Amino acid sequence: MKIALAQLNYHIGNFEANTEKIISNIQSAKNKGADLVVFAELAICGYPPRDFLEFDEFISLCENAAQDIAKHCIDIACIVGLPIRNDVLQGKDLFNAAYFIENAKVKSITKKALLPTYDVFDEYRYFEPSTSFKCIDFKGKKIALTICEDLWNINDNPLYVSNPMDELIKEQPDVMINIAASPFSYTHDDERIKVLSDNAKKYHLPVFYVNQVGAQTEIIFDGGSLVFDADGEMKAEMKYFEEDLQVFDLTEVENVRNKYPQPERLTDIEQIHDALILGIRDYFRKSGFSKAVLGLSGGIDSAVVCALACTALGAENVMAVLMPSKFSSDHSVQDALDLVNNIGCMHEIIPIRDATEAFDGMLAPAFKGLPFNLTEENIQARIRGTIAMAMSNKFGYILLNTSNKSECAVGYGTLYGDMCGAIGVIGDVYKTQVFQLAKYINKERELIPINTIVKPPSAELRPDQKDSDSLPEYDILDRILYQHIEFKQGSAALIAKGFDEALVKRILKMVNAAEFKRYQTPPILRVSPKAFGMGRRMPIVGKYLT
Repeated sequence: MKIALAQLNYHIGNFEANTEKIISNIQSAKNKGADLVVFAELAICGYPPRDFLEFDEFISLCENAAQDIAKHCIDIACIVGLPIRNDVLQGKDLFNAAYFIENAKVKSITKKALLPTYDVFDEYRYFEPSTSFKCIDFKGKKIALTICEDLWNINDNPLYVSNPMDELIKEQPDVMINIAASPFSYTHDDERIKVLSDNAKKYHLPVFYVNQVGAQTEIIFDGGSLVFDADGEMKAEMKYFEEDLQVFDLTEVENVRNKYPQPERLTDIEQIHDALILGIRDYFRKSGFSKAVLGLSGGIDSAVVCALACTALGAENVMAVLMPSKFSSDHSVQDALDLVNNIGCMHEIIPIRDATEAFDGMLAPAFKGLPFNLTEENIQARIRGTIAMAMSNKFGYILLNTSNKSECAVGYGTLYGDMCGAIGVIGDVYKTQVFQLAKYINKERELIPINTIVKPPSAELRPDQKDSDSLPEYDILDRILYQHIEFKQGSAALIAKGFDEALVKRILKMVNAAEFKRYQTPPILRVSPKAFGMGRRMPIVGKYLT
């Protein structure tokens, strides 16, 4: 039996495009001699559909698409994921399911049992967990089909009524197939490989795993579909961050014991870079836009975002707006111009001095006798935000936010100013990682000016300002933030690790106090195991951790 894994980039709710893509790959798999082609979890509607699932019409469109797909399953079978109605009328209205289609008919339905509710997942909001499991008979083989978490998270969660593979193994299957929507983080590829290898060894069965690729707003899927033999040895690893279709001979996977040459794993920064490119490109493509605008300050954050956007969209589709103030240094303006010249994007220079002075004049009576402080700094940032949004409105550009994760964490940014935008490109990338990204972007030639990388970071909203005037040095700050955010370490645990007590309490207080700002920021491309946004839900008025 020859099994094709179709690793595709779906578009949530775009039934016409998804169906056309699935049908095209059925034909391609048939042309390659495949007996069975396997598509990802909820492939027909795209993942995660969220509250689209609450529309009855949406579920009907999924079923209609499945019937169209079935017509093309002649001389080839397919497995494809979709939501289906729960006709029992007990429990949730839907199942997260997969159809096994053969000879133009749905021959078997597999329903997901283990519904994740952690981090970015909220499947139990919509789906009823399955409690019955049966293998699929096809061409003299028994297939143990599972859906994503069913082969991933085996634990004592009371929602998890039964472990599907422990039930399916009783039927003595010949192969495990797992269809997934497994989001990217830069630690996830190694973890995924280990989990699947462990399952292959535990049940002593080959594993065929297909993942999605592509970005759905903030969630990025990296692909990396995998095949393992019954000893847990990897036999194939498909492309990362790209669509891919490959055909595998089950007999060879079962019987040929040559070791698959392990490719060199990408570094964290290489993965982050490729994920952000995909995230930007898909956000624009799936939203129907093509051109981006951003404020370019001469600092490292906006330089990195500009370089990423030019790679993702083409330099001709990126507008960089330089908005110098009376506090902007000559070298910052020159650094921004050097980047524009190196990278070839469009640019405009719109000084904000006149606008700043106009605001100062308007507010002078109300602020009489009060010294210059954060208020005037924020006015400058909001003027820049207004200009960037004006460019967006006038020319149809989409505004890219350039705030990094360190700034987002401690609230070092201005609401309705530098925190505005449609998508946060590096909001899940710590400042120390931004420096690494800049060096990686420059690996072949200097795109980001060296001076941008080596100079002390500054918002340049007052004379001789540096980030370190308000924040701890980034190498210390990021280490504390990483332990607190990614590993959920509180103050006592951080102090026990050797961090200064006063510094820990100061940083955690800033993180907690900035929650109201994060509620008003754009969606952030998720590249870490714990990103701000839908995967990290904190109360705005909470007292804990202060």
